[in-house]
Amino acid sequence: MVTAVFILLHYVIWLFEWAIILQIVYSWLAALSVLDTRNRMVWMVGDFLYRVTEPVLRPVRNWMPNFGNVDLSPMVVIVVLWVVDGTLLPRLHAAIVYGDWVGVLL
Repeated sequence: MVTAVFILLHYVIWLFEWAIILQIVYSWLAALSVLDTRNRMVWMVGDFLYRVTEPVLRPVRNWMPNFGNVDLSPMVVIVVLWVVDGTLLPRLHAAIVYGDWVGVLL
């Protein structure tokens, strides 16, 4: 049961990383007028991606210094998610399943 929860967390993080990447691509294409945001379907996709990613990206944007038109907050969030998914979750899983609590601290 515990392993299934950690697998689910891994896939949720993976999907969220892809949502951030799709939001980046969408914003670039909309800014370059490649996508017609007046189209209802295109607008709905953009609105969905915005609503999913913005609650995580906004606090990071507020915390980071202003770089003008360059937004580095998606990159920061993706790196944090990689660290959580690559190091923290496996160590926490090992600590819960095998009782290896020393590995969580190191």
